[in-house]
Amino acid sequence: MKLDEIIITEAIIETFTKKFRDYLSSDVAIAGGGPAGLCAAYYLAKAKKKVVLFERKLSVGGGMWGGGMMFNSIVVCSEGKKILDEFGIRNKEYKKGYYVADAIEAVTTLASKAVKAGAQVFNLMSVEDVEMRKDRVTGFVLNWSSVELANLHVDPMTIRAKFLVEATGHPCEVAKIIQRKLGTRLKTRTGGIVGEEPMWAEVGERAIVKNTKEFYPGAYVAGMAANAVFGGPRMGPIFGGMLLSGKKVAQLIAKRI
Repeated sequence: MKLDEIIITEAIIETFTKKFRDYLSSDVAIAGGGPAGLCAAYYLAKAKKKVVLFERKLSVGGGMWGGGMMFNSIVVCSEGKKILDEFGIRNKEYKKGYYVADAIEAVTTLASKAVKAGAQVFNLMSVEDVEMRKDRVTGFVLNWSSVELANLHVDPMTIRAKFLVEATGHPCEVAKIIQRKLGTRLKTRTGGIVGEEPMWAEVGERAIVKNTKEFYPGAYVAGMAANAVFGGPRMGPIFGGMLLSGKKVAQLIAKRI
């Protein structure tokens, strides 16, 4: 078979353009493809919602790839194990209540399951702003991550969704945009981003699920961003709370669509 480089190029341009056009409007748009974002995408797609996820890096998975200090094993508690089992991610008990899984298997399985359930993932795209209508956020303003990294003056484009999910991790970048640009009160105890506290795995694991909720009309927070926005300790390389947070935010939003 002869190969034609122009046909290869056409195939990429046409199929990508169709995908992007199909997701200019969605039920839910997620910023951040870490474990919480991927879990949220999976459960929303499984609930037959139209969901799109934007990840600024080349690869999804967030910090889960590296486990702890690049030792690519992850730990989950008993509740988190239930999600690993549901996804078919192999794990074993290390000590009572502590379960270990391979980080690479965990990330690749989460991503594959989310996409096969119907979620659409776009990598190398950064959220640089939000769209606003009256007193509610209604979309993400996007640009290529390479444009952002090169500090080029290139205007972004907008996608729209019924609900947004802030899952950008420790920096909680979308929440910071909303707070800075709208100059309004968030649904936190201070009215602003409370901030992440030092490491305390036990408290942080519980807090991340509790803090998974709407922080501004139309915008929910999940994953480590939840503890950054509402206030709570970081947990380190234990990921059950991340997975449970992703499932919870999907359930909360699904009930409202």
